[in-house]
Amino acid sequence: MLILELKKKEVFMDIRIQSIHFDATAKLEAFVQKKVSKLEQYYDGILLAEVTLKVVKPETALNKQASILLNIKSGDLFAEKTGNTFEEAIDECTEALSKQLVKFKEKATSKKKNPEQEKIISDIFGDEENNI
Repeated sequence: MLILELKKKEVFMDIRIQSIHFDATAKLEAFVQKKVSKLEQYYDGILLAEVTLKVVKPETALNKQASILLNIKSGDLFAEKTGNTFEEAIDECTEALSKQLVKFKEKATSKKKNPEQEKIISDIFGDEENNI
């Protein structure tokens, strides 16, 4: 008896953090790492996450800008949000990217299933649709 073991190829996401016009604290960087790494639960094909933190206008409200660019196997996803704190902006970015990842994954799986579904539909209905 032959038993084959299939191991899923694990891809670990690389997270790069860049802070513009300020020095990010270790606590903020740890927060970003934690939030961005949670995106892997929605899609495991994330190769790289580039996080940019920027202070837009120091004296105004909503002056903390965060942008996240995700490089995935077949393209890129991007979100940019502004908030009162970097944590708030990162939360909004990761929420937007989680929705994008779910939508991307649904599209990818539906494209794989469509030819099969079309064949089943044509087998069931034959050419009835063309005769109408």
